[in-house]
Amino acid sequence: MWGLLLALATFAPAVGVSLGASGASVMGLASPATTEAPVSTPAPRSSQAELSAGNENGTSEQHVRIRVIKKKKIIMKKRKKLTPPSPPVTARASVTTSPARTFDLPEKQEPDCPPLGLESLRVSDNQLDASSSQSFGLGPHRGRLNIQSGLEDGDLFDGAWCAEEQDAEPWLQVDARHPTRFSGIITQGRNSIWRYDWVTSYKVQFSNDSLTWWGSKNRSSGMDAVFPANSDPETPVLNLLPEPQVARFIRLLPQTWLQGGASCLRAEILACPVSDPNGLFPEVPVLGSSDTLDFRHHDYKAMRKLMKQVNEQCPNITRVYSIGKSHQGLKLYVMEMSDQPGEHELGEPEVRYVAGMHGNEALGRELLLLLMQFLCREFLRGDPRVTRLLAETRIHLLPSMNPDGYETAFRRGSELVGWAEGRWNHQGIDLNHNFADLNTPLWEAEDDGLVPDTVPNHHLPLPTYYTLPNATVAPETRAVIKWMERIPFVLSANLHGGELVVSYPFDMTRTPWAARELTPTPDEAVFRWLSTVYAGTNWAMQDPDRRPCHSQDFSLYGNIINGADWHTVPGSMNDFSYLHTNCFEVTVELSCDKFPHENELPQEWENNKDALLTYLEQVRMGIAGVVRDKDTEIGIADAVIAVDGINHDVTTAWGGDYWRLLTPGDYVVTASAEGYHAATRNCRVTFEEGPVPCNFHLTKTPKQRLRELLAAGAKVPPDLRRRLERLRGQN
Repeated sequence: MWGLLLALATFAPAVGVSLGASGASVMGLASPATTEAPVSTPAPRSSQAELSAGNENGTSEQHVRIRVIKKKKIIMKKRKKLTPPSPPVTARASVTTSPARTFDLPEKQEPDCPPLGLESLRVSDNQLDASSSQSFGLGPHRGRLNIQSGLEDGDLFDGAWCAEEQDAEPWLQVDARHPTRFSGIITQGRNSIWRYDWVTSYKVQFSNDSLTWWGSKNRSSGMDAVFPANSDPETPVLNLLPEPQVARFIRLLPQTWLQGGASCLRAEILACPVSDPNGLFPEVPVLGSSDTLDFRHHDYKAMRKLMKQVNEQCPNITRVYSIGKSHQGLKLYVMEMSDQPGEHELGEPEVRYVAGMHGNEALGRELLLLLMQFLCREFLRGDPRVTRLLAETRIHLLPSMNPDGYETAFRRGSELVGWAEGRWNHQGIDLNHNFADLNTPLWEAEDDGLVPDTVPNHHLPLPTYYTLPNATVAPETRAVIKWMERIPFVLSANLHGGELVVSYPFDMTRTPWAARELTPTPDEAVFRWLSTVYAGTNWAMQDPDRRPCHSQDFSLYGNIINGADWHTVPGSMNDFSYLHTNCFEVTVELSCDKFPHENELPQEWENNKDALLTYLEQVRMGIAGVVRDKDTEIGIADAVIAVDGINHDVTTAWGGDYWRLLTPGDYVVTASAEGYHAATRNCRVTFEEGPVPCNFHLTKTPKQRLRELLAAGAKVPPDLRRRLERLRGQN
């Protein structure tokens, strides 16, 4: 998505409290220069916010680094000082600014409440309000943590809430709709490649009726607390309240921001529901699942332990194996689930799910860990759907393709990891751009009229440059390619996060300079079907009341899109899988929130459970069969299966079995192999559950029979000798 381009603009987090701009540059736009001056001030310890630690009780003096802006000044507003009354009142609290500001913060920055749901969209647009907005695209509904802007600033989908420049007392307000225990706030600046807009400090107020307000107070002074906010556009900054407050409404009141910029915020609120014994408010919707599974985020050690437990619980249908190691030496574990684990059964298709290609997109990882638990449990219970699935398919689940990136994201935590941290592997490589570009050589050969007679339309070889020892190919990518080449996968999906949509190949635009362009494969009908199946059975995607995640409303297109028509991705796993192997693969963007909080996992499982199962079952769609030698009945490996009218072929596995995904219709199918006469037959795919059997017996050519006989030292049969003589006479 275009928002991912903006992730490249993420600045490194500042050390200490930073009031000012980062010293980095974005897209060639230099940020204001800064200098840093140490200031001594008492401040309690913070484990997550950007305060350097003192002693454990937070009473010792510590050094806080405050950036002093040279080229840009910070706007600091002064208001009349009001005496805070004992009961809550509507008067606005005061703020006094000075070059060295003291922040009286909680002793420990460890959130005890989950997010209210601004980022995950559980908080609806009409629950957000503001004192003013520069435009609709910068309205309060855009003040959500990690919201991504559209391609152009000034459209309907800008990357933050921004108050009007003349608004002297701006505020952003959230209506929790129920009595709620507010415990903390996380903020970011504006997501933009063109502007620097972020708030550097703010106050917090609360209300039960949106009329009477009271502020969060410093423990020591009793004055309104002023919280340090952001020093760059992207890094999330956590502030816990000195004392949690129970209320219905919460307001963030920006106090300072950069001159030349604007008061712009993206935020998440940490909040726990409070019981309502009088029943004055509707019940808070409970996020949950009836399945008794391990709903939590698993680091590498916990993931490995869980996979081992599933294997021990269901040893007859599971096998855990590794396909390689990450750059830091973490193994890429796969859970295989089948009635005969460890072997390819003739006629049984191989399917896979891959998650965690981007380490900070954690939901896919957890869904695959939940799926393996679910399949094991339901198999033991005798569930007929699961039993059939495991009997008729061999399933491979790779929950973490980028374990190094995930460990980085996991250490930051679900709310503080931001939009980009942990996305890349430890070498800084985006794995979804790291596969060999096979599109370009194929399209060039097509333009020259060489496909399929001279250049095949399938199983394109790796380019020479890609196989060199010094090629920039991540070890994780190499491991997955070898895995693809070793197992005859038929169907796959790779699970991502940050949007709600299913995208299908081609992911790379055919026009080299086009940022987006509809670029379908010859199997457009099949890919649209596969994408629609997942999107149509995903609860979140099918919610008619859901709002777009960021800047595009994919529900207008059935929640599916051609990848290149979204944004071009050279070297994607989808395109490589289609052009280098038999496997048809799509990308599933699972959630607006890349790294949902643990309390969201049960609902996310319910959103995706049926879709995960139904998608796997689509491997039965189309035709399948075995290509055999007519004389020996032995399966022929690497025979080519071509379908008239579709310029993309598949090949048989080593036992001669094949699977060709097709939508319902009548097809003319040809099987061919080196040394054999080709055979053609009509195969009809119906709407009934398949696959439709479509077997072939191929006859050896006279030359092939002669080669085999001569190699075996046998005499040439008279019929073959006469046939060869006739052929020589014709020539």
